Amino acid sequence: MKAVGVFPETRQVALVDHPEPRLTSQTDVKLRMLEVGVCGTDKEICRFEYGTPPAGSSYLVLGHESLAEVVQIGPEVSRVRLGDVVVTSVRRPCPHQTCTACRLGRPDFCFTGDYTERGIKQRHGFMTELVVDDEQNLNVVPADLRHIGVLVEPLTIAEKALTQVWQVQERLPWAWVSLDRSPDPIHARGNDDAGPGRCHTAVVLGAGPVGLLGAMALVSAGFATAVYSRDSDTSEKARTVRSIGARYVSAATHTVPQLAEEVGSIDLVYEAVGASSLAFETMKVLGTNGVFVFTGVPGRKAPVPVDTDLLMRNLVLRNQVAFGTVNAGRDAFEAAIRDLRLFNDRFPLAVSSLITARVPIEAHGDLLFGDPGGIKNVISFA
Repeated sequence: MKAVGVFPETRQVALVDHPEPRLTSQTDVKLRMLEVGVCGTDKEICRFEYGTPPAGSSYLVLGHESLAEVVQIGPEVSRVRLGDVVVTSVRRPCPHQTCTACRLGRPDFCFTGDYTERGIKQRHGFMTELVVDDEQNLNVVPADLRHIGVLVEPLTIAEKALTQVWQVQERLPWAWVSLDRSPDPIHARGNDDAGPGRCHTAVVLGAGPVGLLGAMALVSAGFATAVYSRDSDTSEKARTVRSIGARYVSAATHTVPQLAEEVGSIDLVYEAVGASSLAFETMKVLGTNGVFVFTGVPGRKAPVPVDTDLLMRNLVLRNQVAFGTVNAGRDAFEAAIRDLRLFNDRFPLAVSSLITARVPIEAHGDLLFGDPGGIKNVISFA
């Protein structure tokens, strides 16, 4: 089979002839890959910043943002059927019995760090024609979302972050409360058309796929949402942001203090750009009782100055919380599929426009090493 392989030892990335996988357990499922999204992680692996092949292999098959069709199932498979369109989770549990998170099916919170990840760490990824995985790692995507289903995995980042935001903010009377509606943010989603984020302001840092999907999730949850990015105020990304009912603020014309002045008190910052200097500068303007969510992983660069006294003072005196989040469990995948349908109903043109180009696997180099522009570019096998 054709596959994109990364060879860390020889520092090469090439199209390889990868062996066709076979079912080896009663609950295995064979998948025909339809689409694989390309993201910053893939490009960093191709720069050999990280990425580890499986034991015994000289290369790692790239790709972790998947969309596939079920073409063969083991005799005990019950969660999926032939012909289903599915998205596969990325992380697999560590082997240690002492790791409570992995033993309870939450390797995204692995304590030991000995987890594996498809297309990233010690497991081949999805940038190939056929893949085999256990049914427990598959998430069925409705057929009518086939055209945007590859966005599920990047959307799980925002879904997991929002779940943690609601949990964290149970520490205080933060959710909008009305006498005739539930004060609980999770249940209020069904009772209040405005969403549980009503009366709160969120700022998204970055207008890439993770940032724009996060903005859609925040708008859908009722937050007054602003996206802060370096693209111009007249860019396609700015128009996309406005089309979903959010505000776009360009870093080319507004400093971070000016951003805060324009949007008002900031209750939530969703960082999706991986730029530490921008993140800590924005943390200075986080509001009272606010939450700052880190999702980006900055590359190794020179140290940046940080006013640690101010940040610590604000965290204490303003009751603030900052946390990082990575990868996702089944609950986030289910939420992403549910919300992707909501996005498709509410702003179909905007969500479809996130996928800029679909190219064959032979053109992988253009996406991994070039500058194709756009938002989300995809390797297509269909």
